Amino acid sequence: MYARELRPLLPPEAFRTNPDRLALVLINLAILALGWVLAHQLDRWPLQWLPLFLPFALVMGNSIVVLLFASHDLLHGNALRQPRWRRLVGLLGLAVLWMPPTLWQAVHNREHHSHTNALVDPDRCYLESQGASWGSWIQHQFVPSNEVKPLGLLIGVGGSWFVHNLRTLLSVLQKEGCGATAAPARFSVSPQERRRIVLELALIAIGHGAVVMAIGPAPLPLVLGYVLPLWLGYAGAMAYIFTNHFLSPLSEVNDPLLHTLSLKVPAWIDALHLNFSHHVEHHIFPGLNTDYYPMVRRLLIERYGDRYQQLPAIRAWLLLMATPRLYRNATTLVNQAGDHPVPVPLAAG
Repeated sequence: MYARELRPLLPPEAFRTNPDRLALVLINLAILALGWVLAHQLDRWPLQWLPLFLPFALVMGNSIVVLLFASHDLLHGNALRQPRWRRLVGLLGLAVLWMPPTLWQAVHNREHHSHTNALVDPDRCYLESQGASWGSWIQHQFVPSNEVKPLGLLIGVGGSWFVHNLRTLLSVLQKEGCGATAAPARFSVSPQERRRIVLELALIAIGHGAVVMAIGPAPLPLVLGYVLPLWLGYAGAMAYIFTNHFLSPLSEVNDPLLHTLSLKVPAWIDALHLNFSHHVEHHIFPGLNTDYYPMVRRLLIERYGDRYQQLPAIRAWLLLMATPRLYRNATTLVNQAGDHPVPVPLAAG
């Protein structure tokens, strides 16, 4: 409904392919490659020079964030119409994130976008009624909430991306196909998709192995040139992703104004991260040229200002840290012990 109403108000070029995303994938892969070449030399640097590499590790981490967001756009069909080219470029962009593009299209494009924050959404938080599993235990230990410990949060902000990948991979690679024993919700893939996922994962593992071998066996170069950039990149991505839906109610109605949150961030961050903060806008127009999301935001505020949900990024994080993460029902959150129920923040207005 929102897309039908707003589409005529947007210029035709907003719906045209955006080849800039292809260039971003290549540029940021080149930045990472340069960082790995430098890391190979780190064991020859004087000890007092090693802090000079840390700013470049931060740049490498940002490149991982940009690769995710650019690949995210590409796999929604933003720049490449041919599925084979989308998968190839998606593999290049998502390999550093250990995410097979076929799996991403299944869990994100097909399941999450079609059933956002519904009971069958594999990306939602766990329910109190689901009981204990290693996935829910990890959520309790490492996802931002009023129960998480500082060390757990430090680990979790960079590690949760890897956990998401692991639980979805295990879900779809089981023999029977869809027994998601540790994921919040079950979903399935076709046998052909499963074969593609296995092949893509093998290629990704070979690529990471090649990077590790190129950096060399010395622990410090590996930590500074491989582990640290990955942790920074995953943390940067999760800083957005935790806020997208975790503060919203569950709903069986796929309404982006009800179960999705956009963030207010400085303009330079939006420019750097392809307007990913415009998440409501993305759920209405997944394949839109992201340069036009600010225009969509203005239209949404103009027409649906009483329902459109956006918060400053810091405010959203404070709400995450002040509330538990288990859903008792669509509009109530509880802690691991089932005590102190609180309203879902965005459901409560």
